[in-house]
Amino acid sequence: MEAQCEWCGSPYFNVENKKVFWELPDGSRAIEIKDTPTICCTECEMAYQSTEVVKAIEDQLFLINTKVIEKTITYKELMEQPRLLKRNYFDFSDH
Repeated sequence: MEAQCEWCGSPYFNVENKKVFWELPDGSRAIEIKDTPTICCTECEMAYQSTEVVKAIEDQLFLINTKVIEKTITYKELMEQPRLLKRNYFDFSDH
């Protein structure tokens, strides 16, 4: 099956690095995450993160000390933050 836009079904899209804003798991604040892999459809012009990228961000924010993160961080820097736990033990979805 050919990859396609999740919104319109078009096979014409690019993956670009964009900035996104994310609320921390404790709800205390939001941060800007620069250079986040983003799917950009050339047909419907929707821009969104894949399920895998969303899960990676959510898991990482749950597993690190978010108090040391500044208002802005790159996706790479976020993913390189040391984890307090090996994995998200509260995630019961299929891996």
